[in-house]
Amino acid sequence: MVQAPPADPKADADHAPRKKKFRSLKIPVRLDIDEAKSHLHWKDRPGASLELTELLRKAESLLKPEAAYKVVYIEKPGEDAVKIEGVSFASRVLRRNLDSVERVFPYIITIGLDLEKHAGECGDPLKQYYLESLADLALGQAARGLEQHLKTRHGLSGLSSMSPGSLEDWPITQQKPLFSLFEEAARPLGVRLTEHLLMVPRKSISGILFPTEVNFQSCQLCPRRDCPGRRAAYDRDLRKKYKLEA
Repeated sequence: MVQAPPADPKADADHAPRKKKFRSLKIPVRLDIDEAKSHLHWKDRPGASLELTELLRKAESLLKPEAAYKVVYIEKPGEDAVKIEGVSFASRVLRRNLDSVERVFPYIITIGLDLEKHAGECGDPLKQYYLESLADLALGQAARGLEQHLKTRHGLSGLSSMSPGSLEDWPITQQKPLFSLFEEAARPLGVRLTEHLLMVPRKSISGILFPTEVNFQSCQLCPRRDCPGRRAAYDRDLRKKYKLEA
């Protein structure tokens, strides 16, 4: 009886998907007073502008906006899933959005823990609300900064993003496989997942950016009413196009 030669671990490794190194990016964020007034529904009164300016400068001094991202290619899309670097992501919407896409950009963005910590310790509920809201504003600006960086660097005209937990079709449990792409990056960023799959620091976002000709927002497929974070109107016809339940 001829025995088969022992398996060569190196040969197996050669056929395994090679994980690309992540790229880190420090993102400049400057809070604009007019944008802040609109975001906070700020009411002007004597001395209010100076008060807000001081609040903005304090918030800015505590920001540490940074991103980690990868430039990767999709492997063998399935019927309702896509595979990236050997990691499977189960989502009909994500798979359809990537139908004609080859290259995608998984990412993690954070503004750090300092502003969140200061807001929680300030002892003034109204001031805490303002600081938390300014943190959200800064995180949104950091996200746009990463998007603009990728557009410029890779010659892209449009990018859209999806994040785990933004739709029932791509639940928050998919944070784990997404973070598995960034095992070496999340620690330097200071971002981790809790047992409930929430990110710490709280003012962090993760997802996959992908090239698009027509902008896509997960909000378009979400029928939830009175959502304070809504960025686009609900589109029932688009939801049907993705074959999601009404």
